[in-house]
Amino acid sequence: MLLGVGPEGPVRGRRVAVTGLGAVTCCGIGVGALWEGLVHPTVEGARRVPDFDPSRWFDAKEARRVDRFAQFSVAAAEEALADAGDLGADPARAGTVFATGVGGFHTLAEQVGVYNERGARRVSPFLVPMMMANAGAANISMRAGWRGPSETIATACAAGTHALGAAARLVASGRCDVVVGGGAEASLHPVAIAAFANMTALSTSGVSRPFDARRDGFVMSEGAAALVLEEMDRAVARGAHIYAEVAGAASTADAHHITAPAPDGSGAVACMELALADADLAAAQVGHINAHGTSTPLNDLAEARAINKVFEGSGPPVTSTKGVIGHGLGAAGAIEAVASVLSIEHRLIPHTYGFEEPDPEIQLDVVGGEPRPWEPRPVLSNSFGFGGHNGCLVLVPPAA
Repeated sequence: MLLGVGPEGPVRGRRVAVTGLGAVTCCGIGVGALWEGLVHPTVEGARRVPDFDPSRWFDAKEARRVDRFAQFSVAAAEEALADAGDLGADPARAGTVFATGVGGFHTLAEQVGVYNERGARRVSPFLVPMMMANAGAANISMRAGWRGPSETIATACAAGTHALGAAARLVASGRCDVVVGGGAEASLHPVAIAAFANMTALSTSGVSRPFDARRDGFVMSEGAAALVLEEMDRAVARGAHIYAEVAGAASTADAHHITAPAPDGSGAVACMELALADADLAAAQVGHINAHGTSTPLNDLAEARAINKVFEGSGPPVTSTKGVIGHGLGAAGAIEAVASVLSIEHRLIPHTYGFEEPDPEIQLDVVGGEPRPWEPRPVLSNSFGFGGHNGCLVLVPPAA
């Protein structure tokens, strides 16, 4: 990753290894459940996290004082930390960068109801610490005892990807030796669902069909994912399992519309090109794109046009996990980054569930029907959010 440009040219930072993974999704609790769900999908109904029991991570008193999105944050982070093994991190050089789109929406909505029905004196004194967007990152850092940066990014559906880019940059710059990055969302509340439905963003069929000619909107989901990012030499020295390397990241804005993407995908083009430059890679070296692929008509077409421009054609194999896991809003980019790393680990690209009828306007090599074996190469993981926020990560296989 680049740290900047000096008198003698680009200044490159330390290499960033991925040494731990965690996930809480509608496929189940844990990274294993996520992977199984992606390669053998059985999709039914709402994309809620099944059988989530906060008592695995919190005592009864704590659980009542932590919103569901922050509970997801802790669950995913602690799985990733356990997976990473004995980090032996200096608490002052260990950080947390966690994302969310809206934070504790359930708590806020519930307490507004309490105020309206029972009066001001009955509003919970824990409303603020439960609803605040930084509660996920705060709970993770407090439980780990890490005193380095503890930050939150809230750039809508690009937030998870932006958080991982920022986390990787902390390691690359030398500020931290280890950072937990990721994102969480738990906004499957009737008010939020109604709002998205009334703006015609949700699928009326209830089916997520990324890049398919019949796509009619996204299917909202909840969940979280976390990655442990660690300085490469340190990870090698302690014998850590290295899943991948974060080689580059970028962020741009469309400056176009509060909800719609720029039709020509210009902001996404710039973001992908900057991420590749950050990783010192050419487009031809990319072997797979984990697309944002929401299954909305505008997003998928704009992203396809952007990919066509960057790769001067259909580009490498493209997949979207949202056919299975739906759209996790601020958690989406983190979940998709975990999926991208797993595709490297398992040497298999999950297919785009729901993609059956190609759209003649979309000229991409969409992986459909069944997973596709591959020889791992660099992966682009894209996220594009309301407000025109664009994020892209470059994940590369670990060096032999």
